[in-house]
Amino acid sequence: MSNGLRDVAIVGVGATPYYKRGGSAPQTNLELAGKAILAACEDAGISVKEIDGFAYYSGAGAGYGDKMDTADFMETLGIPEVTFTASLTSGGGGAAGSIGLARAAIVAGDATTVVTVMTLQQQKQRLGSVFAAAAADPINSFLQPSGLSGPGHLMSVLARRHMHLYGTRRDAFAEIAISTRENALNRPKAIQKTPLTKEEYFNGRMIADPLCLYDFCLETEGAVAVITTSAERAKDLRQKPVPVVAVAHGGRREWGRAFAWYGMPDEYFASSGNAPIAERLWAQSGLTAKDIDVALLYDHFTPMVLMQLEDYGFCGKGEGGEFVESGAIRYKGGSIPVNTHGGQLSEAYIIGMTHIKEAVEQMRGTAINQVKDAEFALATGGPASLPVSGLILGSAA
Repeated sequence: MSNGLRDVAIVGVGATPYYKRGGSAPQTNLELAGKAILAACEDAGISVKEIDGFAYYSGAGAGYGDKMDTADFMETLGIPEVTFTASLTSGGGGAAGSIGLARAAIVAGDATTVVTVMTLQQQKQRLGSVFAAAAADPINSFLQPSGLSGPGHLMSVLARRHMHLYGTRRDAFAEIAISTRENALNRPKAIQKTPLTKEEYFNGRMIADPLCLYDFCLETEGAVAVITTSAERAKDLRQKPVPVVAVAHGGRREWGRAFAWYGMPDEYFASSGNAPIAERLWAQSGLTAKDIDVALLYDHFTPMVLMQLEDYGFCGKGEGGEFVESGAIRYKGGSIPVNTHGGQLSEAYIIGMTHIKEAVEQMRGTAINQVKDAEFALATGGPASLPVSGLILGSAA
C-alpha cells in the first residue's frame, strides 16, 4: 500500500461563530475572515506574521458578490510579506482542492505557511435566488425562463434523473437530512439543533420537486480558515500534524457545466462528477473506499451526498438510495459515518470549509462526534460546477 503524499500537513483550523443569513452584520467579510485566520494561527501556535501564502478557491470569491484580497489581509493583519497568492476557479467545488493548491506552493518552495480561508455573507445576494439575479447571457437565457432561479432548482433536475434511472426514492434524501441533523444536535455552533423526524421531512415545503425545504443547505454566514505547512515544519508546532495523504481537483468534460447544462450522457448526468477525482485519490494514496473511516461529503443538497457515495465507491452506481436507506451513513451504527459535524444541511454552510475543519478534528481525535480509532478522513468540495475536488487526511502523527 502506498503511504500517500504526506509532504505537507494541516496544523491550524479556526472559525467564527456561524450566523443565520443577515446575522453577521455589522461585521464585514474582511473582519470575519481575519478573525478566522487569527483563530487558526492561535490553534497552530504561530504568529499571523508567519503566514506567507494564500490559497483561495471560488476565484477568491467571498460567498456571493464579494471578493477577498490578499493586500487587505496583509494590511489588516500585519503580514509583512507574501510569496504566494493564488486561487482555484469554480465555487465550492474547489474547497478540498484548495489544500492541494496550498501544497503545491509549499512543495515548490514558493511559500512555507499557507492559509486557505472562506467567508460568506449574503447581504448583497442570497444563495437561493442567485441565478435569477444574474444578468442575462447565453446560458442564463435558457435557465431563467424555465424557472431555474437558484442552485436548488437546477439540482432538482439531476435528482429527478437519478430517481428515473435507478428507482431512487425520496426516503433516501430524507435519511440524509435526518441523520445529518442528528449529528448537529450536540454541536454548540450548529444553526439547527432540534431533531428532524421523517414525518416533518415529508411535510416540509416543496421548493423544487422532488426537493423540499430539508433537502436544501442552510443559508448562513461566517468564516473558516485552515493553515497548511511542510511536514517537517509541522512537527515543531502546537498541534499534532494532520498529514495530507491525497488531494485532487478537476473533472471531465462530460460532466461539463453541471447545474447550468443538461447535455451530459446518463453516466455523468445523475452523478456528482467526482468519479475521476476518486480514481486519482485512490491512486495517490493506495487506499480504497473501504479504508475511509469518516466521510465529509459536500452537502449543499441531499441528492449530491448520495451521488458522491456512488462516485467514491462506497456503494455501486445506482445503489446509493438503498445504501443510504440501510442506515449505512449514520454516525452511530453506520458503516461509513457521513458529515459527523452536521454538514451544510444542519451545522452551517460556509461553502465547504466546515468539512475540512471537521476532517482535521476527526484526525486529531478531538471531534465532538469522534469516530473511534479513525485513521483516514475523506473531505470533498462541490459539486456545483467544475472543478470538483477531494482530500484525504491521515490521523495526526
